[in-house]
Amino acid sequence: MSNITIIGTGNMARTLGARATAGGNTVEIMGRDQSKAADLAKALGGGATTGEWGTAPAGDIVIVALLYDGVVPAVAQYGDALAGKVVVDISNPFNSTFDGLAHREETSIAREVAKAAPASASVVKAFNTIFREVLEKGRPDVFIAGDDARAKAGVAAFVESLGLRPLDVGGLKMAHWLEGAGVVTVGLAGHGVGNLDFALGVTELPVRADG
Repeated sequence: MSNITIIGTGNMARTLGARATAGGNTVEIMGRDQSKAADLAKALGGGATTGEWGTAPAGDIVIVALLYDGVVPAVAQYGDALAGKVVVDISNPFNSTFDGLAHREETSIAREVAKAAPASASVVKAFNTIFREVLEKGRPDVFIAGDDARAKAGVAAFVESLGLRPLDVGGLKMAHWLEGAGVVTVGLAGHGVGNLDFALGVTELPVRADG
């Protein structure tokens, strides 16, 4: 199992923390509000602990569960405390109308995190195409992007411990397109599907005997 630190105390932090502890992982919660972090750790149970904001996380995998505009500043604030860690960005940088991305360039929050993080840290994009309700109750596919194969393997093992299927989409440049897929999920929720009880996934067809 994995040692996980979750930076954040919101709904996604709570949902990921609950699945992580249920999967037998060690979980640490960090939040700017220490009392909220302590309350969340207590609610999670399973030996979940709290760490002090800005100090070196105990987890080898650090999940930044913050709103997109707080992710890069938080990583910059942690600085060298994230050296050697796998940093997982789960954010979606939606524009004000939720029909596009907040950044105009072909970048991603994950790629901006990689610029702000120590050189020895590895950044992975994951979980951003999944609504919290589905992550809480369902078994969605989890798309992963990153440049470090070992880091992605560690995140994939963590995803499997949650009872979910990790799917590698390629290097960190693909995080831009995963964020675009997040926009697609919102569009589907408002139109073609009409609710939040779904997730994007991959259906594999049986291999035909004739190739």
